[in-house]
Amino acid sequence: MIADIAQDVRTGRRSAVEIVRESLAHIARDNPTLNAATLVLTDSAVAQAEAVDAKVARGEDPGPLAGVPFGVKDLFDVQGLPTTAGAAMRRDAPPATRDAEAVTRLKAAGSILVATLNMDEFAYGFATINAAYGTTRNPHGSNRLAGGSSGGSAAAVAAGMLPLTLGSDTNGSIRVPAALCGIYGLKPSHGALPMGGVFPFVDSFDDIGPFATSVADLRLSWEVLGGSAVRSRAPIRIAHLGGWFSDDVDAELLDAIDAIGTHLGGIRTVELPEVARARSAAFLMTAVEGGTRHLPELRRRALAFDPATRDRLIAGALLPASAYLAAERFRAWFRAQAARLFEQHDVLIAPATGEVAPPIDDPMIHVAGARLPARAHLGRFAQPLSFIGLPVIAAPLRRPGKLPLGLQLVGKPGGEAPLFDLAATLEADGLIGFTPPTC
Repeated sequence: MIADIAQDVRTGRRSAVEIVRESLAHIARDNPTLNAATLVLTDSAVAQAEAVDAKVARGEDPGPLAGVPFGVKDLFDVQGLPTTAGAAMRRDAPPATRDAEAVTRLKAAGSILVATLNMDEFAYGFATINAAYGTTRNPHGSNRLAGGSSGGSAAAVAAGMLPLTLGSDTNGSIRVPAALCGIYGLKPSHGALPMGGVFPFVDSFDDIGPFATSVADLRLSWEVLGGSAVRSRAPIRIAHLGGWFSDDVDAELLDAIDAIGTHLGGIRTVELPEVARARSAAFLMTAVEGGTRHLPELRRRALAFDPATRDRLIAGALLPASAYLAAERFRAWFRAQAARLFEQHDVLIAPATGEVAPPIDDPMIHVAGARLPARAHLGRFAQPLSFIGLPVIAAPLRRPGKLPLGLQLVGKPGGEAPLFDLAATLEADGLIGFTPPTC
């Protein structure tokens, strides 16, 4: 756990340099197979670790994350490096003049940046299949997808390369890979964490958040990033989010949700209306904002884009403004429907994905009897929630020896505290939790 690492460093039981070198060795061993890291920052990481150890030697407190190695999705600014956002066309972009604000906060807490991490180009996908940087593989089965677009961030944590990483989530890009890789991920309330120095995709939905292997680690990183402690509240009113969120879901995942409900003394099943429209509206707004953002480069050098990204961006740029405005109006209505549910409940439980990670050589999922591309459709349970800015913790079911499945614990805007409380309870009771890969 990252608190244990920090405590060891702060008390001198271990050195930050030793911990960072272990992380670098782990990356060197596993990254050739998993392809999670795009750039390993060996020299600067060791230099940062030496600075942390020097503080300890002087009797100074290096911070609550002292010596904790971390990595960032390759759309966070890192001073002196081009921010590629997963795009080959940005390899020669001007280097960032300063770190992203979230990176600055983690470093100020004593954490040590070790690597940048793979992603779908411009964060447009749920698979981390990247034409320039390759496909990230799942630590629980190297023949399977890690999910995306923050797949490198999730795989690095699940494999034990790094105890903490940052990703971004527009339509599910933290929650999908967290679920498929069997770890925890936080998509906070929209706008709750600093976006300064993060390459944008869709301003309406973009958020950043951490990945970790325990609720305590996720909570500590959230508190450092947000600048304040999570205030617990009790009791927590819980419901199961059904309807759209119960269709085409692995039977074991539905059984697990039922078991959690029974364990908690019984919970209601509730539904959000018009979820399919909400997902469609989120798709439309994503396409319009993304296409508009990249339109100048599409006009100038369209062939430099990954073809799978380029075609979707062009289609979005061609959509009429009237369609976007209609989706925006619908969002206000859908947000009001969710608010009514949260008058009665603090946490809604839903699947994160409908099934386990798809094979890389057949990247499809099954919905309503059809086979659909995973790259576009793995986020079908995540999109309707980020559409209205809700905070979500992605939590792994305990499934030793099996491919991971994950839950979404969903709260109202600003309602992260009960999510952490419920996740901690379910983890302590053995219903959710990280299981290290066996392969």
